[in-house]
Amino acid sequence: MTTTDDDRRPKYQRIADSLREAIQSGEYGPGDRLPGENDLMGTHGVARMTARQALGVLKDEGIAESRKGAGVFVRSFQPLRRRGIQRLSEEQWGSGRSIWAADTGSRALDVDQVAVSEEAAPADIGRVLDLVDEETVCVRRRRYVLDGKPVLLATSYLPTSVVEGSAITQEDPGSGGIYARLAELGYKPVHFREEIRSRMPTKEEAAQLSISAGTPVILICRTAFADEGRPVEVNEMTLDAASYILEYDFDA
Repeated sequence: MTTTDDDRRPKYQRIADSLREAIQSGEYGPGDRLPGENDLMGTHGVARMTARQALGVLKDEGIAESRKGAGVFVRSFQPLRRRGIQRLSEEQWGSGRSIWAADTGSRALDVDQVAVSEEAAPADIGRVLDLVDEETVCVRRRRYVLDGKPVLLATSYLPTSVVEGSAITQEDPGSGGIYARLAELGYKPVHFREEIRSRMPTKEEAAQLSISAGTPVILICRTAFADEGRPVEVNEMTLDAASYILEYDFDA
C-alpha cells in the first residue's frame, strides 16, 4: 500500500488496510495465517496495542478469525448467496423443496435449534397480522448453521387461529416447509414483502451467531400474504452480515 506523510489515518487502520489489500490480491488465501502481533510490531514499528487493533479490524469485518493458541487466519467460510426472489417462488416450496435449496446448493445446512410455542402476540406483530382481541400466535424460533457455522436466527409468527392443529405447530413442518402447509390449509402465500435494515448485534445475537461484537448483522422482516392481502406470517431474521450476499434478480 502506498502511504504519504499526510496520511491521517490511524496507524492501526493503515496496517489493517494493508493486510486487507494483501488478502484481496491473493497474497493470503482462505485459511492462511496472517502476521501476528509480534510480526506487525517489528514490520511497522508500532506498539502491541496498535498491532492488536489492526487485526481486530479484520476480525470485526468478518475477513479474519482467531484460533485459540494458533493466531489470526483469513476466514475460509464462503458467503452464502441469498437469492431473495427465486427462493420464495411457489415453484420452490410448492414442489416440496425447502426455500433454502435455492441458496445452498450442495452445501450442508442444519437447523440445530428449533422451538415452537403458542404466545401472546407482540404489539407490532399483532398489528401486522391484523389480530384482534387476545388472539395468540404460533411462534417458531430457529437457528440455521451452514458448513458448521451459525449464519441465521429466525423467528416466525403465525396466527394460532390459522395454524392450530397443523404440522406448522410441530418442530418439523414437513416437505416444502410452512408455506406448503399454509397452502394446504387454504392460506397459500401469494405475495411477500421484505424490509431490510442493519445494525450491530446484541450480546445474545453475537453469542448465538458466534461473531464478534463488531460484526454487523442484517435484519430482514418478511411478511407473507394470502389471497385478498391477508397477512399469514411475519418472519424476523437476523443474519451474520459477513456470511451473506443478498441477491435480487428480476426483469425490468
